Parts: sequence; C-alpha cells; structure tokens
Amino acid sequence: MAVAVKICGLSTPESVKAAIDHGAAYVGFVFFPPSPRNISAVQAGELAQLVPAGVKKVGVFVDPEDSLLEDVLREADLDILQLHGSESPARVQDIKQKFGRPVMKAIAVAGTEDIERAKSYESVTDMLLFDAKAPKNLENALPGGNGLIFDWELIRKADWSVPWMLSGGLEADNVTDAIATSGAEMVDVSSGVEIRPGEKDIEKIKAFIKATENKD
Repeated sequence: MAVAVKICGLSTPESVKAAIDHGAAYVGFVFFPPSPRNISAVQAGELAQLVPAGVKKVGVFVDPEDSLLEDVLREADLDILQLHGSESPARVQDIKQKFGRPVMKAIAVAGTEDIERAKSYESVTDMLLFDAKAPKNLENALPGGNGLIFDWELIRKADWSVPWMLSGGLEADNVTDAIATSGAEMVDVSSGVEIRPGEKDIEKIKAFIKATENKD
C-alpha cells in the first residue's frame, strides 16, 4: 500500500519542487508568524503556481481571523485549509462554509482524552491530522512542528469516519514504524526533513518519501 505524504512548512521554490518531484501528494504552507516556516500570502501565491494539478496545496493556520484567510486565498488558490489552533467545532464548520474549501483539523495528542476530543470534530471536518501535544514546560513550543512523538497506538484503536493524517516527530528513520503501528495511510512531515527550523533539506525530503513507499 502506497502512503500519501505531505511535506509541510515549504518556503522556497527548491523545496516545493523537491517535494513534488519525489512524489508528495500534499504540500503545506504555514501562515503563523511565530513559526520559522511562516510565509506571506504573496510568497504562497508564487509557490502555489509551481504545484501541478493532482498535488494538493494545504494552508496551515492557527486560530485565523477571516481577514487572514481572505488575504491568503486572494493570492494562493489553496485546496485545503488546515486549522492547527484551538478552533472549536463550530468555528471549523464556519470556516468551511464561508470559504468553500475542505478543512483539515489538527488534533494535539497526549492521551486518550485527546482522541475523544477529536471525535467531536468528525461531523464538521473533511480530514483530521494527529500531532503530538507539546508539554507545558517546552520553551517556545509551537502548535505543530516541534518534532515530538506521541503513542501511535492511540489512533489505531479508534474508528474514524473521516480520512486522517499522522504527524509529529516523523522522519525517514521512524516513519515505517509509525505507519505500521498507527495504520496511517497519510503522513505529514516538517521538522523531520529540515537542516534547521524552517530550512528544508532536499535529500531528507527524498529519503522520507522513499521510506513510505510500498508499505503493506
């Protein structure tokens, strides 16, 4: 079974091209100023033009105002809006209706209570993304992209009514185990293919995607 890969936090033409050339099904652009992967709406528009049909363009937002979504969508024709903050189910539904795009809701996971919380989003979102919840004592923690891992068994034990993606601390060396343990059919990586925060490594992108290929 081939696993779909999302390379997230892309900010240069070179990294976008590498993701596409090596077989990524999704490319992600971050719109969150505290993140080292943050880009502007104009930058996103330029990068989005490099993405061929068949590869989904995902915009990552954290508790966005409507005005930010409007600004970005004016410049970049995104296929999916990923909400990575504390958005309520009602807000997720509101954004989906207002902007006419599929929505992916990210869920920070540390324990079974977070899996239960994810269930409340199934009826209002098109996709779920499971990421590791940052500990409260982690300095400068971001909503995602912290390179942390959670217990993948937690997801496998649940029955999901919408497609879902696995994220959190994935890299070429552990993604095979992550897929086998969680049952993921889609995986997301950002920090795991970087030289340093915000700077993607072309060889790491290639190695990560190769590691996900043809897993049974």
